[in-house]
Amino acid sequence: MAHSFIPVSEPLLDGNELRYASECISSGWISSEGPYVTRFEEEFSKSVGRRYGIAVANGTVALELALRISGVKDGDEVILPTFSIISCVLAVIRAGATPVLVDSDPITWNMRAEDVENAVTKNTRAILVVHTYGLPVEMTPMLEVAKRHNLTIIEDAAEVHGQTYRSKPCGSFGAMSIFSFYANKLITTGEGGMIVTDDPALAAHARKLRNLGFQENRRFVHEELGYNFRLTNLQCAIGVAQLERSSEHLKLKRQIAKRYHDALEGMPTIQLPLSRADYAENAYWVFGVVLRKEVPFDAAEAMKRLRDLGIGTRPFFYPVHMQPVFLTEGRFTGATFLVAENLSTRGFYIPMGLTLTEGDQQRIIKAIKDILNT
Repeated sequence: MAHSFIPVSEPLLDGNELRYASECISSGWISSEGPYVTRFEEEFSKSVGRRYGIAVANGTVALELALRISGVKDGDEVILPTFSIISCVLAVIRAGATPVLVDSDPITWNMRAEDVENAVTKNTRAILVVHTYGLPVEMTPMLEVAKRHNLTIIEDAAEVHGQTYRSKPCGSFGAMSIFSFYANKLITTGEGGMIVTDDPALAAHARKLRNLGFQENRRFVHEELGYNFRLTNLQCAIGVAQLERSSEHLKLKRQIAKRYHDALEGMPTIQLPLSRADYAENAYWVFGVVLRKEVPFDAAEAMKRLRDLGIGTRPFFYPVHMQPVFLTEGRFTGATFLVAENLSTRGFYIPMGLTLTEGDQQRIIKAIKDILNT
């Protein structure tokens, strides 16, 4: 009997999403003005221990706006991992700064403080700390590096909704932090993002620039060029409903991950994500696997074989230093980061959506064992 295809992720929208969205439609408040925008900003920022939240159109523009208002300028350097989505380096480049790349730890898949320390120069202005796939960066030594060199930390917490580092919320570190609410995130608004900060001046600047640089008392007179980075009341209504269920959804993520670990742990052919470090339990935005060197094919072939069995997958990030667009520009020429390159070639992630059933997981586990002949 043919089985249906199991996608990598599907959003779970079984709370108050429909009710709150209907309220927006009934009231006519569907644009970027409306009570749910303020409510989502306040409730979300409070949930991560911040004073201010600024809702924006997506996580990418949250990064761009954060870099823009951070004080980073032409000639400054910003350190970030090469193993990350292209949004991170785009934000640095569009701020006029120079991205300086570092490799990842082979076990946590995160950037390391010692690599950042070694990359610091007299031109370094900021560290873009990117938490990867649900496990936080080791923040204590990273904060020490920043303090020692007087560097700004901007935290990309797009993949660690609900996560903590040593019991402190991810998203509460540094000058600013950003989140994404894309459809595959623990909290989703379809598309959307948020900047959070404790600095009232940064919050006010972000609010002004996300709204075309309009001034409070002279709306159509512009002293600074801004952007249309607004998020709608309709989307924020969905975000409020998602936030109400986020603790339950995080618990469900970890239950799904435990079933994978119980079934796949100990297989000699794959490396599984670290379930916990001494500073955090994995939040499993995704469940990644890395093929060990004994497997005679790469991630692309493994993904093809799983697709043929009706299992959706996604590749790991393609390292920034290998991106054709940057090599064409002459950036990162000759750079080598062995861990990131291996993760990109040998790593992929399997279905981890909140709608995944135990039966789905049994099919996925059997398929993985079948393609690896174990």
